[in-house]
Amino acid sequence: MRNGREIQNKHMQELALLFLRLGLTAFGGPAAHIAMMQREVVGRLGWLTEQEFLDSLSLANLIPGPSSTELAIHIGYRRAGWRGLVLAGVCFILPAALMVGVLAWAYVKYGQLPRVAGVLWAVKPVVIVLVAEAVWKLSRTALKSPWIVAISLVSVVLFALQVSPVLVLIVGALMAMAPRVTMARAGALAVLGAGSAGAAKLGAWPIFFAFVRIGSVLFGSGYVLLAFLRAELIDRYHWLTSQQLLDAVAIGQVTPGPVFTTATFIGYLLMGPKGAVAATIGIFLPAFIFVGVGALFLPRLRQSQTFASALNGVNAASLALMAVVTVQLGRTALTGWIPIALALVSAVALLRFKVNSSWVLLAVVVVGLLAGGHRF
Repeated sequence: MRNGREIQNKHMQELALLFLRLGLTAFGGPAAHIAMMQREVVGRLGWLTEQEFLDSLSLANLIPGPSSTELAIHIGYRRAGWRGLVLAGVCFILPAALMVGVLAWAYVKYGQLPRVAGVLWAVKPVVIVLVAEAVWKLSRTALKSPWIVAISLVSVVLFALQVSPVLVLIVGALMAMAPRVTMARAGALAVLGAGSAGAAKLGAWPIFFAFVRIGSVLFGSGYVLLAFLRAELIDRYHWLTSQQLLDAVAIGQVTPGPVFTTATFIGYLLMGPKGAVAATIGIFLPAFIFVGVGALFLPRLRQSQTFASALNGVNAASLALMAVVTVQLGRTALTGWIPIALALVSAVALLRFKVNSSWVLLAVVVVGLLAGGHRF
């Protein structure tokens, strides 16, 4: 019994250290976070196989909420059960939430954001390398047959045509099940629910429930988050101005960890520290619940041939999304000799010398801070 408890405690310590470090250094958005987790839990630590990682990623993509945070939560569950589920998620979210909270305090006090353009400029080339590496490694496991390869190619085309990621994942699942099913039905998800427009009274609980609603139904990227926040907080409640919302999203993107810590910034603007805590808990709480419920059924459903086929299709579509993100980032980020040099140097460090991705990202953040907004 003591030996089992010691193993459990060791696993908890390992989870805390890993996700605190990722929470401090995982710049670049969900695709980069997923790539870093793949390097750590599959490549370096061996906690999951490539197939287990892909299944966890597919679960995160199939449910509402921040996909990279949900992936961290599910990895925690796979490693150390329910305690690990909570610990991994909290450790991944907390560093970013604290950083965003400090920046929100500075924003309220001084009325403007610190200069962050240089950091974004320097980080993007490394993100491209990380995501491309993850796509390559995961594709060797996911693309099991010519039909799955075809699903992935169809998904790339649909993503390039700006079809909703949720619809592309559904198409991937249905195509993969096509040999096994004769008909399928897809349900529609209400976006924010009905409600009359007009100002609502501010308070910790109204802020909490507003962000619970957003966290419960939001699929997609930070740009989709922007649309949901605008609909809920500007159009419906009139709590924010458009400029405040754009500043909040910018802070969520430039800080490491989940982009959804944008909620922390907004909560602080609305009601100081209490608002920041309410908004942060509200937007992330549904992710813990959804992953917990999904984790209970995923192993059993994996044994179903029909569900396994659907999951393989979602895996192929998810990899297609990451590939499209890599191309899109490359077109906007690799526009000068210094970003290209940063990408090449980081590729050598990561692939040839196996340098930990956290150290590479921290190094380029320093370069970005020194460069400021100047792009040479």
